[in-house]
Amino acid sequence: MQQPGAVISLRNITKRFPGVIANDNVSLDIRAGEIHVLLGENGAGKSTLIGLLSGMQQPDDGKIIVDGKPTRIRSPRHALSLGIGTVFQHRMLVPVLTVAENLLLGNAWWRRPRRFGIRERFEKVCADFGIKIDLDTETSALSLGEQQQVEIIRAVWRGGRVIILDEPTAMLTQQGIAQLGMIMRRMKESGAAVIFITHHLSEALEFGDRISVLRQGRVAGELECNELRAMSKGLAINRIVGLMFGEMSSEVMSDSPKRATRPKASGQPRLSVGALSVRGPQGRLLVDNISFEVMPGEVFGIAGVDGNGQTHLAQAIAGQISAQGIIALDGVDLVTLGVSKRHRLGIRYLTDDRLGEGVVGSLPVSINLLLKRIGADPFWSLGIKRGRLINRHADTLIQEFDIRTPSGATPIGRLSGGNIQKALLARELDRGAVLVVYNKSSHGLDLRTTAVLHRRIVDDAAAGLGTILISTDLDEVLGLSDRIGVMVRGHMTGIIENGPDARLQVGTLMTGASVTGLLAHAART
Repeated sequence: MQQPGAVISLRNITKRFPGVIANDNVSLDIRAGEIHVLLGENGAGKSTLIGLLSGMQQPDDGKIIVDGKPTRIRSPRHALSLGIGTVFQHRMLVPVLTVAENLLLGNAWWRRPRRFGIRERFEKVCADFGIKIDLDTETSALSLGEQQQVEIIRAVWRGGRVIILDEPTAMLTQQGIAQLGMIMRRMKESGAAVIFITHHLSEALEFGDRISVLRQGRVAGELECNELRAMSKGLAINRIVGLMFGEMSSEVMSDSPKRATRPKASGQPRLSVGALSVRGPQGRLLVDNISFEVMPGEVFGIAGVDGNGQTHLAQAIAGQISAQGIIALDGVDLVTLGVSKRHRLGIRYLTDDRLGEGVVGSLPVSINLLLKRIGADPFWSLGIKRGRLINRHADTLIQEFDIRTPSGATPIGRLSGGNIQKALLARELDRGAVLVVYNKSSHGLDLRTTAVLHRRIVDDAAAGLGTILISTDLDEVLGLSDRIGVMVRGHMTGIIENGPDARLQVGTLMTGASVTGLLAHAART
């Protein structure tokens, strides 16, 4: 039976994959005019539910009830015809097409679109949700937040009554998150049902009307609107964490980011970057004349709005793109060396593009854990793969890093995003690391996995590892870094010591003000 007000009801949904039950007897109601938050650790079954509702997968058991009728959602096109629109965690726009062309993808190819009608409808949707975007702009020229807004518009373009947002805040600034919150509220006020998936409890409590928690594929519990409003924030967080992690909840709650108290590093830098520049297409400077040092045992944070050259800087240090200037590890110049040689010398890079750049989705977990060592001893001998040794190596890392996978033989693309990230951590930190570059590495991780990552960063620094921590989460940067550099439009506008005034100083530098101007302002005040 479908409850009153429910647009969609899931009843006893079960979905199995080889070696794992992703959804186990799940029952949920999705109601009109409500923001319904789904929480759960990586691998809890959230992504599988999205796949079922968006028509990308079919349940093995149970029913999906739409408007009171049991319905088999046959395909993404069928889901759209039912009014179910999905904004996936990873962008689905074609970057070389305009906003208008992306909105029209999937329409009847034999019918010429009415240009005026499209513009009129687009402007109405934008006005309804408080969005300002040019219909004729190529999507590659838009910021991440604007691209996400285009995806939201596309999701409601065909009269979406149910909008699924899969970790939409992961790559947004605080301003972008606030803007998204306003858009979700307007969707709710228009009568749409919003399914909001996030790992951030503060966002769940700020935006959610109802919260459902998944744990190991099952619904562990649900907090209704009246119950949420009657709780203090602290009590609600304790309740949610308890549902998500059970006996592990107290451990998770105690593991917020915390910078270790370390003596100021001295001696020779672990990494020296001098006058480093990276050019993109048409010679445009993506990284412009950046210089800094990372000492042994230091966590050097890099803050800034995403898209200001941080990823290009990280790729240049890892050797994935060419650069001009100095990159020296323990005094050895690396700027002419490739990825493999830098890896052997101890450079490790955890990319923010885990699917496109970090792994090969069709290859098994075991091979992805050795992706940068294929053909090398001891796992290959005279060009012949030593399967048993590779499998034992994979089993050890799977256990050590708690990678939720049926086996090392499972194609890594079948894992959840958080478990793929765990595999990247296992591969890069396995052995021989001297300097690690983390590029938004906590993106998409649940609370427990994030806590494990933060502990690893602190412990590795205490053991003398050099660390570069690139993050758009300012709390993460402030919580873990010894010094912080701020990047704006490919420049590093300043480097500050972490301390009581660091948040204000970083915020000022993010406006583009120089460190000299910042110090002068501090002296005046």
